[in-house]
Amino acid sequence: MNEAYLDLESVEVELDEELLDEIDEKAFVEHRDNRDAAIRDLLDEWLKQRDGD
Repeated sequence: MNEAYLDLESVEVELDEELLDEIDEKAFVEHRDNRDAAIRDLLDEWLKQRDGD
């Protein structure tokens, strides 16, 4: 993992409408409609999957 970006306080990503719908569905079902929690969860899943490859 490139550690050069670990000191960043925030990042900006661009999401398409389909992915936003999936995030909202996950937020509603698994996180009591908390979109931020759903995004953190999906990011964690993505990082674990990426590190496993």
